[in-house]
Amino acid sequence: MIANFHAKAINLARGARLVGVVDRTEDKVRAFAAKHKVAFWSTKLADLLARPDLHVICVTTPSGLHLEPSLAAIRAGKHLVVEKPLEITLARVDELLRAAEAAGVQVAAVFQARFGAGAQKIKAALQAGRFGRLVLCSAYVKWHRTAEYYQGSWHGTLALDGGGALINQSIHAIDLLQWFAGMPVEVFAWKTRRVHTRIEAEDTAVASLRFADGALGTIEGSTALYPGWRRRLEICGEHGSTVLEEDRITRWEFRRSDMGDEAVLAGQATSSMGSGASAPDQIDFQGHLLQIQDLVDSLLEGRAPALDGRQARKAVALVRALYASAEANAPVRL
Repeated sequence: MIANFHAKAINLARGARLVGVVDRTEDKVRAFAAKHKVAFWSTKLADLLARPDLHVICVTTPSGLHLEPSLAAIRAGKHLVVEKPLEITLARVDELLRAAEAAGVQVAAVFQARFGAGAQKIKAALQAGRFGRLVLCSAYVKWHRTAEYYQGSWHGTLALDGGGALINQSIHAIDLLQWFAGMPVEVFAWKTRRVHTRIEAEDTAVASLRFADGALGTIEGSTALYPGWRRRLEICGEHGSTVLEEDRITRWEFRRSDMGDEAVLAGQATSSMGSGASAPDQIDFQGHLLQIQDLVDSLLEGRAPALDGRQARKAVALVRALYASAEANAPVRL
């Protein structure tokens, strides 16, 4: 599913073209190549990496299988776009990043929610100091996944998903939260299998957060409830507060108004990114297009991508701290 988003985005990105595709199953890779009108396909990654006209590899394997194809691409001197999360443990994330830095290749990690117009407006207002001292900063991912979504799948497995509702479905919100408010310095979390009792990982988790500047916050993440609500972030400070639902700003209130405030809400009537609240295929590829376009532009301009691997590592570090706290039933410092 996600590989389709990448292919659509590549075909629409200025200065990019889809060179080839690899899958271990021949029937699948043939069908994928035909669908996206790409001539080259193979069941062996080495065949694709040998192409001199290939500059970037998109890694869209299951989360716990990101490292090995990434290392192969790095050895071949190819830049990377790696789906979220970069990997399922910090050790594997760091191995990937060290190899990329040693080889001088770029790693763009997919957190496409950062590229949305709503998220960008909030980040700019935070950087301008409009919120004053932050007080409460929270993320809520109250989603629905069917039993069939997990059945016979790598989803919800510890080996390939690295966890459940937090590291898979909630990680975009977790990344946005730390991008807006900074990394917490301490967390206390609980997790459970409330409905999807046959999976290895959690389907529901909550956490309390303490930030370095004294602000507090919460995270709630679940795939166990019906029908699934839009992802929501709340950033609340002494001088202003905002609510972001998916990429739509639904509240934008400040003690001192700015001439652009009315336009913020007026321009947020719809979100082009869709919502995965009820089903994963309901999101849109526009966010991937924005992020892949940024990588293409960064390579042509000789700069780092807007969201590189070191930044994406933070969300994995925060998720792993939440899991460590829940398993120890104790607070964890980051």
